[in-house]
Amino acid sequence: MTTLWQRSWESLRMRNVVRSLRQLRTAFQSQDCVLFSVNVAQESPCPFGLSCHIHSSAYIVADHAETNFVKNHSFVTTTRALSTDAAKLTNRETSKAGPLVEYERRIANGELVEGDACQVDTLSELQRLYDDLVESADACQLDRNSEKPVRSGWLWSRLLSHPSYSPVKGLYLFGGVGTGKTMLMDLFFEQLPSNWRKKRIHFHDFMLNVHSMLQKHKGLSDPLDMVAGEISDDAILLCLDEFMVTDVADALVLNRLFRHLFNKGVILVATSNRAPDNLYEGGLQRDLFLPFIAALKERCVVHEIGSSIDYRKMTSGEQGFYLVGRDLSGFLKQKFQQLIGEGTATPQEVEVVMGRKLQVPLGANRCAYFPFEELCDRPLGAADYFGLFKKYHTLVLEGIPIFGLHNKAAAHRFVTLVDVIYENKARLLCTADGTPQDLFEKILTISEAKSMAPRTSSRSRKNDDSDICVDNELGFTKDRTISRLTEINSREYLEHHAAMLSGKNGSESP
Repeated sequence: MTTLWQRSWESLRMRNVVRSLRQLRTAFQSQDCVLFSVNVAQESPCPFGLSCHIHSSAYIVADHAETNFVKNHSFVTTTRALSTDAAKLTNRETSKAGPLVEYERRIANGELVEGDACQVDTLSELQRLYDDLVESADACQLDRNSEKPVRSGWLWSRLLSHPSYSPVKGLYLFGGVGTGKTMLMDLFFEQLPSNWRKKRIHFHDFMLNVHSMLQKHKGLSDPLDMVAGEISDDAILLCLDEFMVTDVADALVLNRLFRHLFNKGVILVATSNRAPDNLYEGGLQRDLFLPFIAALKERCVVHEIGSSIDYRKMTSGEQGFYLVGRDLSGFLKQKFQQLIGEGTATPQEVEVVMGRKLQVPLGANRCAYFPFEELCDRPLGAADYFGLFKKYHTLVLEGIPIFGLHNKAAAHRFVTLVDVIYENKARLLCTADGTPQDLFEKILTISEAKSMAPRTSSRSRKNDDSDICVDNELGFTKDRTISRLTEINSREYLEHHAAMLSGKNGSESP
């Protein structure tokens, strides 16, 4: 382990040295340079024989949807002081920027604790992509203020049938739950120039937009080409969080949509829990989806975050917002009343998508109250949940059951609901029949089901396994849901939510 840390740190240090030398060399060549000094702060030695700052605190990563780091250990930081007018080339600052540089800055300022070697390796990939994009910004037509290319509509696409692929490949990051994928992609996205044609969006939300645009262009010979044209006009760099294909309609659309997008020069950056070859595994008509996987691997560098640490579960758990037990309806409504203060809860209505409306049993002061059955036992989906959280910042959910074969559809909807809550940084107050782990105890993947020890009698099998649900997709996503429920209920998450609300209430009323 020590050797791995040393290699990662030495790699980081060498990259910084080489980067500085390149800047200095370029400055001399331009004959318009300023010499600068590099000061390295030396601190007390750490166990790896490197200079260290010792911290032992809990930190919140504000506005990052995936990770709150809470880790008590020594971590390595290196401070570099550059004069403000140093390293200028032809009146432009050449000081390096990008996700890796910003990561180092946040560690030096105590805003983050240092991640493991797998995260550092992933940051190196994101920094490489950032550097490639900056170098090829003109060729990629990233500048929003530059003249946009003619949209490849029906006639144009037939006059110019050859594709116009981007000279820069995208990046597909995949790995286990809570390993920091979203945090790292957001760190990358935040460093991009503001004038670039870029977009960061959750995959659920992206597909809802696609289906909405398809409705608008219904009747055309190739509506997906028009949809791809609109997307590429708005964003050449497309960052999709939580890439996950479970719906046959999405699977059939993605292949043709991304063929058009890649042909129009779109660069994809995506995060996922699954490797490309495992996307839509076991889905209907998957053979029609396989060309998309091939195109994805051709147009993106595929990188696995191999960390086994779930940083979300390292936050400080609270008991006040996740209540376990039956017959807690009266107590939950008391808590709901405390949240809405002097407001009066009444039935409300919220518009979701394409004119459809969702009935809210009780709502006040941007807090909504639902029995579990009203939200997850009805034919609702991501569009309804996204619409709900555009109006409400807190959901009070009564009676989350243990999931199994008898309520498999509700389990799928609950997983989607938790994803949307997490994406919107909303608050969840709920009662449940068990802990987050208990809720999914009967949900198994095929491999987990095969590894179950056989029962000694048919009677015990019937009693124990009658409600076992073998579902590969649900079995795979349950870990993410358990992890997110744990973080949503953490002290850090709730404090961040309260701070976010107080900031908004300073400028507008709820």
